[in-house]
Amino acid sequence: MNKTLSFFLLLAGLAFKSSAQQKPVYKNANMPVESRVKDLISRMTVDEKIGQVSVLLGWEMYDKTGNKVGVSEKFKQAQAEQHTGMLWATLRADPWTQKTLKTGLNPVLSANATNALQKYVLENTRLGIPMFFAEECPHGHMAIGTTVFPTSIGQSSTWNTALIETMAAAIAAEARTQGAHIGYGPVLDLAREPRWSRVEETYGEDPVLNGAMGAAMVRGFQGHDLRSGSNVISTLKHFTAYGVPEGGHNGGSVAIGIRELHQSYLPPFKAAVKAGALSVMTAYNSIDGIPCSSNPVLLKDILRTDWGFKGFVVSDLGSISGIHSNHYVAANAEEAAAMAINAGLDADLSGYGYGKALKKAVESGKVSMSLLDTAVANVLRQKFALGLFENPYVDPAKAVKTVRSVAHIQLARKVARESIVLLKNQNNTLPLSKQLKNIAVIGPNADNMYNQLGDYTAPQAEESIITVLKGIKSKVSPGTKVSYVKGCAIRDTANLQFDEALAAAKAADVVVMVLGGSSARDFKTEYLSTGAATVKASETSVSDMESGEGYDRSTLDLMGKQLQLLQLIAKTGKPVVLVMIEGRPLNLNWPAEHVPAILNAWYPGQEGGNAIADVLFGDYNPAGRLPISIPRSVGQLPVYYNVKRPVSHDYVETSAKPLYAFGYGLSYSSFEYSNLVISRNNGVNINVKFTLKNKGTVAGDEVVQLYIRDEVSSVVSPDRQLKQFKRIHLAPSEERTVEFNLTADDLKLMDSKMQWVVEPGDFSIMLGASSDDIRLKGRFNISSVN
Repeated sequence: MNKTLSFFLLLAGLAFKSSAQQKPVYKNANMPVESRVKDLISRMTVDEKIGQVSVLLGWEMYDKTGNKVGVSEKFKQAQAEQHTGMLWATLRADPWTQKTLKTGLNPVLSANATNALQKYVLENTRLGIPMFFAEECPHGHMAIGTTVFPTSIGQSSTWNTALIETMAAAIAAEARTQGAHIGYGPVLDLAREPRWSRVEETYGEDPVLNGAMGAAMVRGFQGHDLRSGSNVISTLKHFTAYGVPEGGHNGGSVAIGIRELHQSYLPPFKAAVKAGALSVMTAYNSIDGIPCSSNPVLLKDILRTDWGFKGFVVSDLGSISGIHSNHYVAANAEEAAAMAINAGLDADLSGYGYGKALKKAVESGKVSMSLLDTAVANVLRQKFALGLFENPYVDPAKAVKTVRSVAHIQLARKVARESIVLLKNQNNTLPLSKQLKNIAVIGPNADNMYNQLGDYTAPQAEESIITVLKGIKSKVSPGTKVSYVKGCAIRDTANLQFDEALAAAKAADVVVMVLGGSSARDFKTEYLSTGAATVKASETSVSDMESGEGYDRSTLDLMGKQLQLLQLIAKTGKPVVLVMIEGRPLNLNWPAEHVPAILNAWYPGQEGGNAIADVLFGDYNPAGRLPISIPRSVGQLPVYYNVKRPVSHDYVETSAKPLYAFGYGLSYSSFEYSNLVISRNNGVNINVKFTLKNKGTVAGDEVVQLYIRDEVSSVVSPDRQLKQFKRIHLAPSEERTVEFNLTADDLKLMDSKMQWVVEPGDFSIMLGASSDDIRLKGRFNISSVN
């Protein structure tokens, strides 16, 4: 090699090295994430920092013309003025957003839209920081063309965490391939107040079941690698105790003790955080006078210090402003912003809770620059973790193959089938014969697709949703006549079809009544800025909606003329099967006494009709179990199963027990429990074994539930508390040894010094099919705790 060539090679090497050195650290994928975060923050202005923690409403940020979609002027303005780094609900479609099947985005256009928004930010902003897109994903991605699964109360009725993890992975894949990075969900609030409007979004009343379901959702959403292109960050909602507002009023104040907060309301969130959750949303409510969005004990001491949370905290929509405008503990917007971020709330879902107010707080010294940097770092860290700086775009062709695939539709049917709870089956009324000559299908929820989908659902193509009527028609023999009469609406007392319903029932061999509630929004409904509906009817009609965000109830009775319709049909003497489609437990006192068969399907999603028909005609043996107690009266409330001792005595008018207890559900099979063996291994490690046998003639699932009672404790403890459960499939006459292992975590309580301890003494084991159907009992002693 001659000297001239060597010289030029040396210059080229130096130039390459110089170029590499000039490349910002934050754009260098080979550098550690923390170094990239630190470098990027050092380059940002205060306005740019605040923009990264400001989450704007996204559905106005794109323009659609025919089959083309691009960036809107509003988005360009948001970038120029607010430097926003995150959008929420960009792909959302519903009456609130005014996005319909025509004006909204299909999966291809959704991918194109998020790509266009990313491209604009990367090419037209100073630092080129990619966008975060957060979407609602509680029972499917809330966008057009996606798969709609049962709502969360139905998901938990499966008592099948492996299935829910699989479902969550499917939801995540549908959202991520369209450009989303964050899935809002799961909702981990304990639903111990059924008058509250959002029961359907929860996993029920129990902390152990809620925690198990929440952890499953987190694992499914986030997977093992956020860079996979199929996973999203999970945002836990709503931190915390949001589901027990006084009077059932959504967002109302909560008055619970610190010990109860730690023992019941925080454990589901802790389980989900330990499963790896990377985002948490604060709740609208206050606890003992402190708004959750400005509570440093919750957001710093517990979430980060005690639990080791490494993600970012986001407000619920407008909840930072609510510190001032709802709770009145801040004098103005600037003070509210300072209180929130100083308490550990990183990102503002609204765009107006921080924004100018936060900048004023920084300039006035109410918020330090280092604290703002910490909040920004918590958000940016996850953008790097997702690999957005290297791979900001998605492939529209992949979205087409992924969203509402055949496999996902089949999965929706599976989840729906496993969620159905058989509450009553007198004289084996079910399953029905497919050879019946005439079936009458009656009721407002028999053929109303939106009434079976629940809140947080996008507009749907009619052919994609299988109603109960459709499901029954597809199941029966060609010679079976299926007659349908709506009969009445959910709430409206006009336009009754009682005579037509009565005639159809009299001509039928069996009547399937489909009643309940609805969270179906429509364009006549008015909405608050938070998206919650206002309970307001037009002059000409009344919406079916009696559940869903903002629709709190003062009673749990069937609304409108539904009960009268049921009573009229029951008087015909024809066999009646009642199918309840609902978002909260409704009053079933009369049906429980007079109707021979009752199914609870909650909101079963797009495949609900097929799933219900599978159960009605015996193609699937039901095994769903209640995740929430069904009360006899609102006068009993609260009526959750794991009450602290002493156990409540009866009322003058009625029993103190619920009509149907937590964990309850029937089957077409019967199961025998026997041969209980309890042994203690080293330390606090209790092994529980017993034999389970299917004594029926058909294969089926039993949901085995293990409860414990601490017989004598230093602080008052529950009469019984679920600790573990398993859903087990057995063929006819098959038996299996079922085994549980209890550890210190299962036996601990928070003592009088607010310390978690396992106290020596006797513990009772209760194994059974529900909280009040205990089949085996045993006892063990902890003489000492190592």
